Amino acid sequence: MRFKVKEGPSHLVGMKGHIMPDRSCTEKICVEFFGRKDLARLASSFDGLEHVSRSHLLIAFDYNRGIITISDAGSTNGTEPQAIHLDRIGTHQVLKLADTITEAGNNDEIMVVILKSAGDRAFCAGASFDELMAIKDENQGKQFFSGFANVINAARQCPKFIIGRVQGKAVGGGVGIASAIDYCFATKYASIKLSELAIGIGPFVVGPAIERKIGLSAFSHLTINTTEWHSAEWAKEKGLFAEVYETAKEMDVAILTLVEKLASSNPDSMRALKQVMWEGTDHWDSLLIKRAAMSGKFVLSDFTRATLTRLKQQ
Repeated sequence: MRFKVKEGPSHLVGMKGHIMPDRSCTEKICVEFFGRKDLARLASSFDGLEHVSRSHLLIAFDYNRGIITISDAGSTNGTEPQAIHLDRIGTHQVLKLADTITEAGNNDEIMVVILKSAGDRAFCAGASFDELMAIKDENQGKQFFSGFANVINAARQCPKFIIGRVQGKAVGGGVGIASAIDYCFATKYASIKLSELAIGIGPFVVGPAIERKIGLSAFSHLTINTTEWHSAEWAKEKGLFAEVYETAKEMDVAILTLVEKLASSNPDSMRALKQVMWEGTDHWDSLLIKRAAMSGKFVLSDFTRATLTRLKQQ
C-alpha cells in the first residue's frame, strides 16, 4: 500500500483499486465512513481493496470531523475526492460496493456509513446494458444479478447505520440500492422508476428491499408502470426518502448534522436498533439468490435480447 499524506486537516491515502468500468461513465457512487481518528488502523482495514485494476482508490481522512471517504483518484483537490464511477452498474462495481460495506461493518473504528453518488442529476442508472448483453447462460445470469443481492444483503447485515445521499434520478437497481439504505436524503431532482419489466426482466432481486421500504401497493405501481418517473416527493410520501431538499448544498448540511450526531451516539444501541429495523429479513440470503436466478433466466429471452439491442442503438 502506498501512502500520500498532505499537510493540513485532510489526509489522503492512495492505493491501487478498481471500482469503475470506464472513464466515459457519468454517474458515480462512493462510500464515506464516520468514525474515530486512527488513520493507520482505518487504512489497514481496507487492504482487501488493493490489487484491482484500471483506477486508483483514495481514502480521505478529515481529522476535524472524523470522516473517511472512499473514492476514485480523479480528485480535483485534497478535500473533495471524486466518487466511484457508475453509469450503468456492472459486476465489478457491485462486488466492490458489497465488500466495502461489509468491511465498514466489521471495523470497530467506523461509526456511520454514507453512500453517495457524484454528479448533479443522476444517482444510479441500474444494470449495465453491455453486461446484460454479454450474459450467455443462466448460471452467468444468476451470478450477475447476485451482485445486487450481495449489496442489499451487505447493507442489511451491516451493523452500522447507512445514510444515503441521492441527488438525482435512480432507475432499477439504483432504486434497490436506495431502498437498502437506512436513512435516505434526496434532492427534488431524485425521481425514480423501475424499468425492468419494459426490457423483459422484472425487479425480482431488488423487489423485497423496495417493498419493505414503500409497501406492496407502491412497489406494484412502480413495477407495472415502467415508463413513468415518480417524483422525489412521491418517494418521500411512500417512505423511500426521509428528507427531500431543494438543493444538494442544503441536503449536505442536513446530512452532516445527522451523521455527526450519530457518530457520537452509543454504537451498541445503534447496532441493536439496526437489527430491530431489519427483523424478518434473515431469509433474504437465500431469497435474493433465488430471485437472481429468475432474472438470470429472463435476461436470455428473445424479447429481452431484442429490447436491449434496440435500446443500445438509440
